[in-house]
This record gives sequence, C-alpha cells and structure tokens, in this order.
Amino acid sequence: MTPQEQSQKSRALCDLSPVIPVIVINDATKAADLASALVTGGTPVLEVTLRTEGALDAIQAMSKVEGGHVGAGTVLTPDDARRAKDAGATFAVSPGLTDQLIQACCDLDLPLLPGCVTASEIMRAMDAGYDMLKFFPAEAVGGAPALKSLAGPLPRAHFCPTGGVTPDNAIDYLRLPNVVCVGGSWIVTDADVSAGNWHAIEGRARTASSLRRG
Repeated sequence: MTPQEQSQKSRALCDLSPVIPVIVINDATKAADLASALVTGGTPVLEVTLRTEGALDAIQAMSKVEGGHVGAGTVLTPDDARRAKDAGATFAVSPGLTDQLIQACCDLDLPLLPGCVTASEIMRAMDAGYDMLKFFPAEAVGGAPALKSLAGPLPRAHFCPTGGVTPDNAIDYLRLPNVVCVGGSWIVTDADVSAGNWHAIEGRARTASSLRRG
C-alpha cells in the first residue's frame, strides 16, 4: 500500500466522525465494553495509544466490536507497526514520520496517519505521498490559529489535530478548511473506565459526534 493509498484510507476514516477518541487503557478486559460504548455513541474510529502494557490486548478485543475501526497510536518504529497490525489494528498513528516507518507501513498495508507540525515536516510528508496528517502537539504549537496559517501555503494538506484538544476548543479546529476531524482524550476517562460507567462515555461520544465541521 503506497503512502497515497494510505492517506486515502486515513481520510475515509477521519470522515466518519468529527472526533476520534484517543485512548490510554490499562485494563484490556474492559476494552470491548469501552469500544461498544464509543461506537454506539457515534465515534466509531478509535485510537488506542501504545503507552500501556495492555494496549495490544485492548486493540485485539476492540477489533472484534462490530462497527468499530481500531487503530494504534504512538506508533514509533516498524516493530510497533507490526505488533499493532498483528493485534488487529486497521490503521496507525504516529507523532512524527521516519523513512523506516513509511517502509514498514507500506509493506504491512497499514494506513499511517503521520504527525507533522512545521511547514517543512508537512512538505516532507507530502513529498512522501501523505496528505492526510496528524497535527501534533496542536495546542502547544499555537493551536487553531497556527493550523489556519498553514492552509494558505499548503492547501492540499489536511489534518487531524491532537494534543490539548478539548470540548471547549474542538470547534475552533473543526471550523478550519484544512481540518477533517480532531483527536481527543476527554471522551474516555480513567475513572469511568475503572467504574464501568459506559453510559457516561457513550454520552460524551454522542456529544462529540454531533460537533459540526466546516
């Protein structure tokens, strides 16, 4: 799968919901119920970060939930990409982009959403064939105004900003012409996952899924 094809698939996933929940999960036994709540709430595209020991088991469990599209976040190396694909991930998200990761995702037929923040990084990703990108860390580098300023010189690049995106500022990003969706961690809280409070998570997902784009 070429980088161009990867970006086409990533764009199709990003079009499914205005918000992609970014999930850090420790207890994989709760993963299927969590995924069900999120999908039912209207956020079917799920990013599980590879930051915990249970992340790959969580991806495996979530991948069996009907209607969900589960990917791996914090994919840094070719080995991360391989393990994520083996666990059932249908896409990968990385904070950056390396030649090794590009090659691995091409070989694995695994769509990659690579992270960029500067004009040079975006241009390099586009040279490689990627035009659907992650803008990270969004708030730390200037937020929606910074991303808006990139739309003029780089109109073919489209983004999923993550990092500091909240219910209060998500709409600022979603109004931008170069933003397809946002990634946010506010939908899934540790407290609600621990308590099995799926109703609360589903409610936040429903609210997030109703945010308007453009």
